[in-house]
Amino acid sequence: QVQLVESGGGLVQTGGSLRLSCVASGRTLSNYGMGWFRQARDKAREFVAGISVSGGTTYYRDSVRGRFTISRDNAKNTLSLQMNSLKPEDTATYYCAAGPARYFTGYYPYTTERTYPNWGRGTQVTVSS
Repeated sequence: QVQLVESGGGLVQTGGSLRLSCVASGRTLSNYGMGWFRQARDKAREFVAGISVSGGTTYYRDSVRGRFTISRDNAKNTLSLQMNSLKPEDTATYYCAAGPARYFTGYYPYTTERTYPNWGRGTQVTVSS
């Protein structure tokens, strides 16, 4: 079992930046595919970004591509999400998630919640207009 704890959320103006971090404990992340999801008020949780075990392959939802960057440091057991040019529609609770590497066989599994057995509790991001 992997325990995940997110941090770095906060209040920022439109066009600003935030960097989210996720620290894992219990298991080494070098055996896990990772992802970021978000959930806005009264909306379903949605995929934001995913990254392979090595970090060599990344995926993004269309609305954040070019603005967000997902990265990982397996030596430090951390996952990050650099968010630039933030918009009010990025306002949500952001969740870090991890799943065994064998589950990730291409793009689609990264975008699917059930691929990830392990979730953090989330960190709130609010972008003011």
